[in-house]
Formats: sequence, C-alpha cells, structure tokens
Amino acid sequence: MRMILIGPPGAGKGTQAANLVNTYAIPHISSGDMLRGAVKAGTELGKTADRYMKAGDLVPDEVVIGMIIERIAAPDCSKGFMLDGFPRTQPQAAALDTALKAANVELDAVVLLEVPDELIVDRITGRRSDPETGTIYHLKFKPPPAEIADRLVQRKDDTAAACEARLDKYHRDTAPVIPYYAERGLLRRVDGVGSPDEVLLRISAVLGPQGQAS
Repeated sequence: MRMILIGPPGAGKGTQAANLVNTYAIPHISSGDMLRGAVKAGTELGKTADRYMKAGDLVPDEVVIGMIIERIAAPDCSKGFMLDGFPRTQPQAAALDTALKAANVELDAVVLLEVPDELIVDRITGRRSDPETGTIYHLKFKPPPAEIADRLVQRKDDTAAACEARLDKYHRDTAPVIPYYAERGLLRRVDGVGSPDEVLLRISAVLGPQGQAS
C-alpha cells in the first residue's frame, strides 16, 4: 500500500497514521521527521535543507521531494509507505506526481479525513497539557483529574485564533489537492467524526484488508 494521508489540522491524522502503519505494516513518512532525519544523517539533501532552515527560509519543494524519493527507495518501503505532511499544495502534488512517475512508483490511494470546521475548533481549543507529565487532556473528551486541573496549560497553537488561522491556511492552500487527486481516481473520502476505532474501520473499508484500495 502506497498512500498519502491528508486532512485538516485536528482531524486525527496522527492517531490514524499510527493505526495504519500497524495495520498495513508500512513505514510512516512524515515530511517534518524526514527533514530532521536527513539533516541529522548529513546526507547531501539534508545538508542542502539545513542551509535553508538555518537561514530561516522554507526548504524548496524540489529538495523535499528529492528526500521523499530517496526515502521511499529504502528497503523498509518495499511493501509500501504512508506519506504525511506533504503535499500541502496542488503544485506540490503535481511535482510529487512527476517525481514518483520518474521513479516508477504508483500511488494506491490518497485518504482524506473529513471533519467539520466547528468540530475541529472544539477539538483543538479544548486540549490542555500537563507540564509535569506531558499528558494531553481534553476538557470535554478526556477531562483531567480535578487535583491537577489548575496546573494544565494550553499551547499557543491551540487557541481559537491560532486554530482559525490554521484552518484558513488549510482551505486556501491544501484543499485544492483534493480535486487534483479525485480527478486521478486516487481520493478516498473518510468521515473522521467518531472514535479512533470507528474511523479506522472506515479507512480499512475503503482500502481493503490488504491495502487494495477500492
């Protein structure tokens, strides 16, 4: 199974990514982790990316795509992979498509987790973290014990204003990726509302038990 996982912030991609790599025995390739790993390993592409990051600039798409192609050629990707965090724009999707074709790699599916904006805001703004243990709670879905409630903090990325800004960016920049993959017959829409187990069952239904996307 060679797939891409997309969806708005707060849709549960992190939870489902962990579930999917276990279900299909494929590596999770996060663009952020991949960048950091290449820099740490000192690869040529990693050195190039490091120069941009140290200068405070975005790493060019061609460098990121080069790393992706390099990464999916690794032995652990022989049975497939799940790409997360890239592409974030339609031009990136088109460039990645060209690079994958040149590498003789075909995608099986692009899974889109769909969650209404109002529920995403509720999910994100209700999150609180315990600075002493690192445990993440939610005021509605996973309330903290009363004795530690006073010490919990809200990350600045989890405020209503920050959440709305992230959603605006998603709809403006990333949403155009959806019709791009739909036109190619790769898009699999999945309702992301419900428990993690319920969402995983829906994903499995569109991918099939062996990852043969339907």
